[in-house]
Amino acid sequence: MLCDDCGRNEAVVHIVQIGPNGRVEKNLCETCAARYGQFMVSGRQNKDVSMDDFLKGIFSSNTRRAAAPAGKELTCPNCGMSYKDFEQTGKIGCSVCYETFRGQLEPLLRRIHGSNVHRGKIPRRSGGKLALKQTIETLRAKLRESIEQEAYEKAAQYRDRIRELEGQMQQEKGGEGDVR
Repeated sequence: MLCDDCGRNEAVVHIVQIGPNGRVEKNLCETCAARYGQFMVSGRQNKDVSMDDFLKGIFSSNTRRAAAPAGKELTCPNCGMSYKDFEQTGKIGCSVCYETFRGQLEPLLRRIHGSNVHRGKIPRRSGGKLALKQTIETLRAKLRESIEQEAYEKAAQYRDRIRELEGQMQQEKGGEGDVR
């Protein structure tokens, strides 16, 4: 497959960009990919684009400079890892790093995953109660947002749905006690 930008070289990178105008997919050669994302490491012997290089390019965004105090590199008080170390490895040192580098990680996670909240997977067989709790939590957030926007009719719908789901949870709780 040829590069979508230059049309001359073989495409080695596939990029999917999701933005306000929808989804855009590009197949790029190494040269165009380097210009497009500026994530290539200069002076490498191997000319293949690696995922490691791509992630380093994402991690080295301008969000780090804006969030870090001028002239001072943030380091984790627990493991001693700096944000620069994270950029190079793509791995967090310990759980305290998440709090230490929160200002830099939140925009990065939103850009990569679309959200900075991890919901996880819910087991199909035994995850009904957890799914209900997550649905109620989501509805409560929408209820608060509706109240802030003074959309009271929509807020009332969310309130009623929350009550319905909470009642359903109570019934399931009561049903479990009867079976045992």
